[in-house]
Amino acid sequence: MIATTRIGAFTALAAGAADAPLVLVLHGFPDVPHTFAPLIEALARAGHRVVAPWLRGYAPSPAAGPFDVDTLAADVLAWADALSPDRPVAIVGHDWGAVVTYVACARAPARFRAAVAMSVPHPAVFVRALATPAQLARSWYMLAFQLPGAPGLAAAGQFALIDRLWRAWSPGYQLPAALRHELHATLAASWPAPLLYYRAMTRPVGAAVARLRRRDRIAVPTLYLHGAIDGCIGANVGAGAERFFGGGYRREVVPGVGHFLAAEAPAAIAARVLAWLAAHP
Repeated sequence: MIATTRIGAFTALAAGAADAPLVLVLHGFPDVPHTFAPLIEALARAGHRVVAPWLRGYAPSPAAGPFDVDTLAADVLAWADALSPDRPVAIVGHDWGAVVTYVACARAPARFRAAVAMSVPHPAVFVRALATPAQLARSWYMLAFQLPGAPGLAAAGQFALIDRLWRAWSPGYQLPAALRHELHATLAASWPAPLLYYRAMTRPVGAAVARLRRRDRIAVPTLYLHGAIDGCIGANVGAGAERFFGGGYRREVVPGVGHFLAAEAPAAIAARVLAWLAAHP
């Protein structure tokens, strides 16, 4: 059974026995932990303790930044230390949660036994893809979010742009009404913090350049999952990321699903995640 819990100042969904091996589940943009309920339940049934926090900037977790990836990764490491001080944990991250997963695993590989990243490949590979016209066109919103009026435009019409992104990124999938209501309520209580993740990518300039120059090799065994019909990031973008992983890496393109693959195909994604965790106890 999924319940709400606290990790210091942060709020999270949680399931599973308190003394079971810990799995952290990190959502992305524009998303909330409730979207991952089927995955949380499947992992808990398989004998894991699962904790899925609202990330920094997403109510009811703290709204205050900064929202750079190093700060977000520090949040994850603090959660791991608080919840599993004596054992390495597993981590599953989607979208921005995937980016944070890469950074946290690179910073403190001993804290993690296994990782699963979904929908956003290693940052160095993604940045390279941004130089191609196809991916640049898909990523128009990242550029638009840098503009001064972006927060108001993105929230207009009861977050009509957010609904548009869900439709475009996961073609043919319709977010259930209850989850859409949960998402909109979270965004309304949090705005514009979720959008500020994108501004933190480029500000301050010196720190942004330094992050782009980093080529961290990740020692944690990592499974990468990407939807074959993802409208946000092309399924081919993740090819060639192997050189950034030194502890074992596998990339799988999941047929028939888009960007929000854990919501679209919960059973298929849970099976892949559980198999990877079982292979890396």
